[in-house]
Amino acid sequence: MTVGGVRPGRAASAASESMGSDATDRSLERSFASDSTDSIDAFRDAQLALFRTSVLKQAKWRELSAAVGPTAALDALDLGADNGVISWLFRHQGGRWTSADLTDETVAAIRTMVGERVHRLHDATLPFPDASFDRVVVIDLLEHVSDDRRLLTEIARCLRPGGRAVLHVPHHKRWATLPPLRHALGLTDAWHGHLRPGYSRAALERLLPADLRLVGTRTYSRFFSHLLDTALNWAYLRASRGRAVHTPKGTVITGSSVSAGGSRALGALHPVMRAFAGLDALVPWTRGYMLVARVEKESPRTAPPSTDA
Repeated sequence: MTVGGVRPGRAASAASESMGSDATDRSLERSFASDSTDSIDAFRDAQLALFRTSVLKQAKWRELSAAVGPTAALDALDLGADNGVISWLFRHQGGRWTSADLTDETVAAIRTMVGERVHRLHDATLPFPDASFDRVVVIDLLEHVSDDRRLLTEIARCLRPGGRAVLHVPHHKRWATLPPLRHALGLTDAWHGHLRPGYSRAALERLLPADLRLVGTRTYSRFFSHLLDTALNWAYLRASRGRAVHTPKGTVITGSSVSAGGSRALGALHPVMRAFAGLDALVPWTRGYMLVARVEKESPRTAPPSTDA
């Protein structure tokens, strides 16, 4: 099984459920070391080229980077970066970054992009010591784990006091018009690997542990952007018939994710797609289909001075 042409170690997929995360990480490290420099460079170049042609991926990056803020001299963790482009971009902004994801395939892809400090997650448990990070970025992962409340508790444990977490999740909107269309086209929650359809601000706030405080939310990707995303995913679904593999992160294609011809077509259509997504400006009163939440870990309160004699 491959993602974008990257193959995890043969033993990794078969043994990942029975091995601890450290053993899995070592297996994937050996696989990464066995890849040639040329193949690593080719994969990285292909993913960055795809990013440059994607209006939607660029919008996601703008929202995430704005919410996370400066990271120079900080310890930071990104969770759920799939093909690794977001991990690569964050590392080029500065700071000491660590990455993690749910499947061998995505871990292999992220490791190919960034090279080191990439870990395999086992559902909602984070394999890091307490108070390890100043920033934690969760990228379309919360809806994939069976115990989302526990993952948020784990994030609170791994954050330092005063640290910030950014949660990027599908926005669950009442009376939304596009979800029924997506489901009719086969773009169901199961196809995406979602265990729940998304979150509202209130739903996220109810899940937070006592030491995490919601400080702000923002939505983006209104009707026209999400309609464009629907069309692209439907085309992807049609092209993948017979070659798709289901993982906890959704449906994944074996071999190259996008053909050379597909990449050229996306590049040629980029101006048209950018203009179409720009039509979101016509519906400014609506809420977007993606939600970005900023939460902070409370600093320990200083105890008042004793009044004992």
